[in-house]
Amino acid sequence: MNIKPLADRVLVKPACAEEKTASGIIIPDSAKEKPLKGEVLATGNGTKDEEMVVKKGDQVLYGKYAGTEIELDGEKYLIMRQSDILAII
Repeated sequence: MNIKPLADRVLVKPACAEEKTASGIIIPDSAKEKPLKGEVLATGNGTKDEEMVVKKGDQVLYGKYAGTEIELDGEKYLIMRQSDILAII
């Protein structure tokens, strides 16, 4: 993959949505919640006002409506600003 985020942007691969509940009930695709965590795949260089804190390989939590969803080679990714990331796990 040849994506290099610019400035303070981060490329994140969202974690998979849960397939089953704890009691074993299978959740249909239409009822699955959008995952709110993922893995950082690439980062920009930051800006003069904001240095990059996250790095490649970090597991992060982000807001429900954070980022822009893109699809490459059948995989879904999110590009978001570093400020949209709530925490590093």
